[in-house]
Amino acid sequence: MNQYILNPVVKNFINANLHADLHSLLLKKSPFPNVSIQEIAQQIKGKQVAQRKFPFLLKEGIVFPPQLNLEQSSSEKTAAYKAQNLSGEKFLDLTCGFGIDAFYLSQNFEKAVLVEKNSDLIETVGHNWNVLERKATFVNKRLENFLEENKETFDVIYLDPARRDESKNKVFLLEDLSPNILEIQKKLLDISEQVIIKLSPLIDLTYLVSEIKNIFKIEIIAVKNDVKEVVIYLNKIKSGKIICNCINLESEEDDFSFTSGEEKNAEAEYGEPDEYIYLPNNSILKAGIFNLISEKFKLKKLHPNTHIYTSKNRIDHFPGRILHMKTVSAKEILKKEKYNVISKNYPLKPEEIRKKYGILDGGEAYLIFTQSKKGKIILKSM
Repeated sequence: MNQYILNPVVKNFINANLHADLHSLLLKKSPFPNVSIQEIAQQIKGKQVAQRKFPFLLKEGIVFPPQLNLEQSSSEKTAAYKAQNLSGEKFLDLTCGFGIDAFYLSQNFEKAVLVEKNSDLIETVGHNWNVLERKATFVNKRLENFLEENKETFDVIYLDPARRDESKNKVFLLEDLSPNILEIQKKLLDISEQVIIKLSPLIDLTYLVSEIKNIFKIEIIAVKNDVKEVVIYLNKIKSGKIICNCINLESEEDDFSFTSGEEKNAEAEYGEPDEYIYLPNNSILKAGIFNLISEKFKLKKLHPNTHIYTSKNRIDHFPGRILHMKTVSAKEILKKEKYNVISKNYPLKPEEIRKKYGILDGGEAYLIFTQSKKGKIILKSM
């Protein structure tokens, strides 16, 4: 970490250029001999990202890492959610990164140990924690070396494996992650009662459960209906069925929990669209519990491949959107009217539908193009 970035004159320049065009700024020469224009742009970008992703780091004196580290960091919202109900004596983060998760997850532990192989990054995290008046033991080592040398046990171990290879391409298989969870899972459970692992939102859940032992809980965490993380919880003695929680943060929707095996044993009831239409949020869709949703909420499903549900009377506390709609013909769609167009199990994409029917995008009304068991249908807001 370049200490000159903390010079008051440099900080004033950064703050004065928070809304500057970074591409144009990078073409200019730095006004400071000990701080490059790239380092200045890095701090400006960091502050911009912090405003939407982790505003608690907007405190004066915080230093930001390169953009890739910012992108890979959890948001303040998801980190705070994961920290709920976590406490103990010793917490270990084996893949510290920029330290957002560690900052929240370790807050109710007496001791926190943060391991990071990137020396500049761990120095930056150490500086920031000092600014935020939080203590931890910062270890600049590869986690494999730390595990080999470690003699301690921990109440909780947390990992966020790198999901890019040496060429910076995204990887999704467990054996391609860094670290390889499959190789170290036994070692982790030898030194901790509980292991928490953050994974890609794109990972296949069936594959995940088949490959990693001792999973007792899975959380699918969305923010504003955008699935951000799949988080798995391991313990030494796995007992019973796996609990799965579907969460949609920054929404008014209820969480939904179920156990492994429930979807397999559930049966969906099918029917044609009634007055209320239900669109599950993306954490539910990620979980793949299409029959269970029908059974639990006593809703009719439109089609085996259409994950849209219906009922005559409104059912509250549904984990998704509830729309009051009616079935219409194509002739009833008024051209140049504004609609939010949704296409589910339908041959045309929303932009193709808008072009075909001359529909303007936006407004508060909805059009859903989909299929029931009887064929293609169009639903319109009432």
